[in-house]
Amino acid sequence: MPPVSTLIWIVVALVAIGLYLSWTAGRLDRLHARIDAARAALDAQLLRRASVAQELATSGVLDPAASIVLYEAAHEARQAEEEHREVAESELSAALRAVFGAQEQVEAVRQVPGGEEAAGELAQAVRRVPMARRFHNDSVRAARALRRHRTVRWFRLAGHAPFPLAFEMDDEPPSALADRPT
Repeated sequence: MPPVSTLIWIVVALVAIGLYLSWTAGRLDRLHARIDAARAALDAQLLRRASVAQELATSGVLDPAASIVLYEAAHEARQAEEEHREVAESELSAALRAVFGAQEQVEAVRQVPGGEEAAGELAQAVRRVPMARRFHNDSVRAARALRRHRTVRWFRLAGHAPFPLAFEMDDEPPSALADRPT
């Protein structure tokens, strides 16, 4: 029979290990919740950008060719299945750069009634998408780093949560809208 002090140290060690594992599992759970919140914010910003682009495309302010290009890209971005969403959003970014690459097009939008607000709203939308995507991808990176630890893998602290995936897309804003003050 081992001495009582040895048993006490074993119990203390097991409690410390249990507390560490519990803390790590809680941290991982908080990271997954942060990813979910960041993804919802990113989805909201992407939807806002597509909606504003679609609204501008149907307003009659743009020339017919630009309207068609912008409308189709925005429509595809809004209707894309999850596995094709990154590509559709990248195509919307490219369409926005094609249509609003020159300052003259933005000025033409600003000249029509309600155009100043529409141009401002579009400028805000195209600036917020990269920020939301960066925040989401930073959360994914932190969760991936924690999930790579041996302790997390050995004790299966991630449970059945899917491995977090970053959202990779072309989110370069049009030059004429990128520096526009709100």
